[in-house]
Amino acid sequence: MKEKKDHQFIKKPIYPGGNKAFREFIYGNLKYPKEAIENKTEGIVLCKYEIDYKGNVSKVKVKKGIGHGCDQEAVRILKMLKWEIPKEPRKLRVSFNKETKIKFTLPKVAEKKKATPESKPKVNSIQYTITKKNITVKEPNEKKRSTTYTYTIKL
Repeated sequence: MKEKKDHQFIKKPIYPGGNKAFREFIYGNLKYPKEAIENKTEGIVLCKYEIDYKGNVSKVKVKKGIGHGCDQEAVRILKMLKWEIPKEPRKLRVSFNKETKIKFTLPKVAEKKKATPESKPKVNSIQYTITKKNITVKEPNEKKRSTTYTYTIKL
């Protein structure tokens, strides 16, 4: 079989690991802004950015934002990206423009459950310990004695 030739004049940048790795990086490094949590802000931030010939992200602009710190967080994460530029025989230094949507959804907070009679742990037994001290000491070197009784009541 013949190998298929790539007829693209300029090859586009590729994120290492593909789209799945790209999403994992974005949402793995996303820190939801406190101001957005307080104002219960959710939505999608649309950003446009430039990838230089080395694969670094620069000139990040928010095309559509939701405010409350989410726009700045999207810009911060996109500037952390590093793209792969396929080696080209033409040695051209080309910049690429891309757009990305970053979805901000409020983190789910685990609600504290109130103790109800049904949710209380069941007790199978009750244990009482009674310690009786005998303080009668006849000689100075003799230790104080005590007696311990333990009662277990099974329900």
